[in-house]
Amino acid sequence: MNDNFLSQEEIDGLVGKNSSAVGEELDETKKDIIGEVGNISMSTAATTLSSILNRQVMITTPRVSCVSFQQIVEECSIPKVVTSIKFKEGLKGHNLLMMDVKDATVIADLMMGGDGTGGNDTFTELELSAVAEAMNQMIGSASTSMATMLNRQIDILPPDVDVWDNQDNIDIERFNTQEKICKISFDLTVSGLIQSEIMQIFTAETVEEISKIMLGDIDEVEEVQEVEETPVEEEIKEEAPPITRPKEEPKKVSVQKPAFPTLTPDCEEKKAPRNLDLIMDVPLEFSVVLGKSRKTIKEILSFSNGSIVELDKLADEPLEIYVNGKLIAQGEVVVINENFGIRITNILTKEQRVQNLR
Repeated sequence: MNDNFLSQEEIDGLVGKNSSAVGEELDETKKDIIGEVGNISMSTAATTLSSILNRQVMITTPRVSCVSFQQIVEECSIPKVVTSIKFKEGLKGHNLLMMDVKDATVIADLMMGGDGTGGNDTFTELELSAVAEAMNQMIGSASTSMATMLNRQIDILPPDVDVWDNQDNIDIERFNTQEKICKISFDLTVSGLIQSEIMQIFTAETVEEISKIMLGDIDEVEEVQEVEETPVEEEIKEEAPPITRPKEEPKKVSVQKPAFPTLTPDCEEKKAPRNLDLIMDVPLEFSVVLGKSRKTIKEILSFSNGSIVELDKLADEPLEIYVNGKLIAQGEVVVINENFGIRITNILTKEQRVQNLR
């Protein structure tokens, strides 16, 4: 591609020589679809630009129209920074992103640590490189959001960034001026520094394919990978001759009845020693339950300061004592130095404690 001219491949992509035309006017369904795709993708691109510049970036609702490329060139103000994107995978055709050079120089100045007040109508090589990097990241994030929305992998070739500084550089005579393309316009605002219009342009081929995907007219083609069968040579193993072992005479085994000692009451006292000292310092949770009651959600929500709840325990009935949530004893309340205490009146038997474990 020359410094100031588009390549023939880009021109063919823009005029859609190998694609179906959008038509004189987009129908409302396609207009809504392409507007929504452009809105989501450019919103993501604006978020990316905001992260790059560390400034608030806002775009308006898109305006979708079907125009010729000649009409776009005649109506837009020159000079323009034009980013050309060609889809490599997932979609066909091209996509253009157009921005005023003055706004692009503000972006470049902010990226290089300036305050964004030195915008002008000319570019230095360094400023053009900075803008190209910003456009590259914006288009990358926009393509990612499009892939999510269309539910397919979308890959693009590295974007080409050019400057249209006069009408002669565009060489409009080489375009099919009657070919209709889709223009999506947004109002772009960057923290009071930029208030301009940014345009996203889709070729006819891209518009038709996006519309078909969103309407479900394109069936996903499943790739079936054929697995070549590799012949396996069967290994022929020779049978080994049987091994003859000498017969061993069976050994005589003496079988006797086991002898057990007679059980006596003294055996119960002979138990294995227990190292209780190892667990003596283990802390346990000790709690006393005054009483219980079951209430509905309606009754719980009706509680207020001063509400009285009746429990299932009588006034003189012993309280339940729990250790680690297991009932082990009963007792009665006492007062010890202005603190409540519990006097154990009954310790449950082993059988009762086992039943409480169920």
